[in-house]
Amino acid sequence: MNHATHTAELFLIAMLIIFSVPYLIWRGLRTEYYAPLVVVQIVGGILLGPGVLGAAFPEAHAAVFNPQVIAALNGVAWWAVMIFVFIAGLELDLSEAWKHRIETGVTAGLSLITPLAFGAVAAIGLLRFPGWAGPGGQAWQVVLGIGMACAVTALPILMLFRDKLEILRQPLGQRILRYASLDDIAIWGVLALILLDWERLGRQATFVVGFALAAVAVRALMKRIPESDRWYVGLIWLAACGLAGDWSGLHFMVGAFLAGVVLDKAWFDRTRMDLFRDHILLAIMPVFFLSTGLRTHWDVGGTAVFMAAGVLLVASVAGKLAGVHLAGRILKWRKGEASVIGWLLQTKALIMIIFANILLDRQIITNDAFTALLLMAVGSTMLTIPMVTPLLKPGPKRPT
Repeated sequence: MNHATHTAELFLIAMLIIFSVPYLIWRGLRTEYYAPLVVVQIVGGILLGPGVLGAAFPEAHAAVFNPQVIAALNGVAWWAVMIFVFIAGLELDLSEAWKHRIETGVTAGLSLITPLAFGAVAAIGLLRFPGWAGPGGQAWQVVLGIGMACAVTALPILMLFRDKLEILRQPLGQRILRYASLDDIAIWGVLALILLDWERLGRQATFVVGFALAAVAVRALMKRIPESDRWYVGLIWLAACGLAGDWSGLHFMVGAFLAGVVLDKAWFDRTRMDLFRDHILLAIMPVFFLSTGLRTHWDVGGTAVFMAAGVLLVASVAGKLAGVHLAGRILKWRKGEASVIGWLLQTKALIMIIFANILLDRQIITNDAFTALLLMAVGSTMLTIPMVTPLLKPGPKRPT
């Protein structure tokens, strides 16, 4: 009983730190322009991890973040991020992408393939040195995984930024959403390819067939029940798909995303969905950010990790801008549009962190590679608002 009470107290101390420290920094330093609260929470997770706080105060860090507390935090984090990915899949609207399929296909394709290629080249360079490839990953998986991490656009963060920049409902904002939505599907498809396990191929085939049949049944059920019941049934469906995805070896996040994709957004009230997503971000996603920070290590040395993060950031930003500018030339966009779209598609936090977490879980990359990718995601996301805001102001635009 005493042990349980002690663990509960430590868990609540951890929760107190998780919610208070990033908020006080965000409010105290007024970082909203460069770093919204969600970015501060991610950075806070890194600072509270073993690489920073753990190195400075190893005994206190080990006492608070002991294995029991970490296990409890991980449980909350898993469910939080599953719900978040489920909502991201649910919010995908492919009908608009189909209406503008040529423009959307060209832009989404180039904005994904170009940074992926740049990131893959950077990954090949990293693999010339030890400490970046995990014991469970082959070279092609590491290269493709890091390349894809450089190409990711975080759809949920992009939606927050579009609202902040007051372009959420404008034609430009809707175009950017189409491009990011198509890329979001590609991200999970590439992840499924990376995680493909020939020893579990039978299980994975069973999952695909079983999921397809179950999706038909769930869609038929959703059409027949009240909107209020759909939320609860959706969570049951989410847990089942996550379990099946993990059992097959594809990871529970793949199952969570697919669980949302096969449902129609129109079945759920938009206002309630927005509130639900905001509440998840407010109440439990910070636990995921902290649990992510607890996985940051500097085994090959902090300098090497920061250098790798810098290389990946350059590859990511340059690749995304190059791809979007090329699409702009092909499609004959107005002057300045490619720069705005290219910088807005830089937002990587959340989805890229989830993606990198999965690669780390499967031991495809090391803790050092994960930390470098995490720093790259934070850097690219922090650049977005400062770079886009001047471009959206009335008056002469910067040259593309």
